[in-house]
Amino acid sequence: MTKRTLSIFLLMLAFYSQAQNFIRPNEWKKYRREIYAGVGAANFLGDLGGLDQVGSHYSPVDVEFTETRTAFTLGYRYKLFKWLNVAAEFNYMVVKGDDKLTQEQFRSNRNLNFRSNIFELAGRLEFVYMANQVGHRYGIKRTLTRRMKNRSWDFSFFVGLGGFYFNPEGKNAGGLWQDLKPLHTEGQGLPNGPSQYSNFAVCIPIGLAYRLYFNKIVVVGIEVNFRKTFTDYIDDCSGVYYDKNAIGAAYGGAAAYFADPSLGKNPHQTDPEDPITKAPAQIRGNSRDQDSYMAVMVTVGYIIKSKRGRARLRSKF
Repeated sequence: MTKRTLSIFLLMLAFYSQAQNFIRPNEWKKYRREIYAGVGAANFLGDLGGLDQVGSHYSPVDVEFTETRTAFTLGYRYKLFKWLNVAAEFNYMVVKGDDKLTQEQFRSNRNLNFRSNIFELAGRLEFVYMANQVGHRYGIKRTLTRRMKNRSWDFSFFVGLGGFYFNPEGKNAGGLWQDLKPLHTEGQGLPNGPSQYSNFAVCIPIGLAYRLYFNKIVVVGIEVNFRKTFTDYIDDCSGVYYDKNAIGAAYGGAAAYFADPSLGKNPHQTDPEDPITKAPAQIRGNSRDQDSYMAVMVTVGYIIKSKRGRARLRSKF
């Protein structure tokens, strides 16, 4: 979905819908609960791919937009106060990276690639600013301009905590995808090799959202959600090169290939530690910075209005 299409979509909703207004001081308490769903686009920030320069972790500058993939969300929101929401959601997205897409010398020669499904459960706190714009409530002529003035919207900043599952796959020379974790591509489990990583990790979602209220029960919004994670293996790349012959002997030919599919343009770039000279192993990935991913979502919510019993009239006699 392009920015232009999204802008037209939101503008049409604003023109042709009646908006919810929280005019009375405590009216918002009737509209605490909300279920919502959304669709959007996800992207990855890590060791693989990126622009034609040295990678910059956690920065949109290094986003490779051609690797943008689909994202979905399903969630539940509860309004604690007018200015504070809590939300729980399930997110599914696909992230990818490929060194063939960059002209940066080191990464291009490294020639690694990956894709991974991400299944995420997260909770978050939303700090909300809500605004009401009221037009001519009792006007005889209900013009389009007056309807436009009769709407509510909110803007929020959110931060939370979540957990997610990932499973990186790599594409071999024949174009087939294969799970990378069982191949121990950085020598996991071998002498002096690193420990095997987990498919589960923790993330901190942080972002901004803008939402419009319609018909007192429908909410349409857009949000940008960035995740800082505590793993560097979403792309199966983190440490240094291990002897691919030893990897091949232990785990097979496919493991040796994915450990080092480099193009050979930079001499010694993929050398493992020399057992004689004790020269340090060459860097395969940046283990100092953890991976991250982000998504831009268009969401639609349905507010469940609370039901209150009718007051009983009591006789004075």
